[in-house]
Amino acid sequence: MTISIRLDPGLMTVLRRRSSAQDLPVSAFVREAISEKLAREEQEAGPYAVGKSLFGRYSSGETDRSERRKQIIRERVGEKRRH
Repeated sequence: MTISIRLDPGLMTVLRRRSSAQDLPVSAFVREAISEKLAREEQEAGPYAVGKSLFGRYSSGETDRSERRKQIIRERVGEKRRH
């Protein structure tokens, strides 16, 4: 499959230098770079990486909340019954 991309002249110059330094044609260099990028993103897509931005985001600030869960539930149920 053929793909055409437009690169600014500065980027193209750097690309040509790097590919010639590694003694690779530009197309082989680009294929290798794309493969590496896809492999790196695949590794990062684990469950932790996906949810990383959410962990701790909605923190209550109560460090003992899980230990007091029954007490908290009783308090909330009691509030509903009073209303």
